[in-house]
Amino acid sequence: MTDAVIESIARPERKLSGSWLEVIASNLDYHRATFLWKCSGLTEAQLRQRSVTPSELTLLGLMRHLQGVEQYWIQWKLAGTVIADDGDEESPAPAEKVYANYLAACEKSREVFAKATEDLSRTVPNPEFGDTDVRFVLAHLIEEYARHAGHADLLREAIDGATGE
Repeated sequence: MTDAVIESIARPERKLSGSWLEVIASNLDYHRATFLWKCSGLTEAQLRQRSVTPSELTLLGLMRHLQGVEQYWIQWKLAGTVIADDGDEESPAPAEKVYANYLAACEKSREVFAKATEDLSRTVPNPEFGDTDVRFVLAHLIEEYARHAGHADLLREAIDGATGE
């Protein structure tokens, strides 16, 4: 038995062709899995370990942030779903709970994805970017995951030397 919070992650193959939404959804799932792959095999203490830089960034903090990204962009902005506050944003919730909450947020996003993306040209108001369309929001989600998977690379290497693509 291991103390790892996330045992192993299999990354799905990305669709290289198909409808725009199939390709985007496939890439989003790939980047979700890539981030979790960077966190797999680590204990709670390792997931909480800070970088060797002055940053306060942790893998667990990134996981919590990406849960918020799923809820804010897909569930609230695109699908209009009211998001329940799980109360974990600032608390030292156990890593297993943070992981479960993240997986639940991703699953909820997958459930509402088709309906939320029916009209790709629909305007999505946002105080950060101004009015955008659904396509921009989906591209921004890919950007969020790609950026934070890069952060996860650095954090993971500092923890145990593991590197990956």
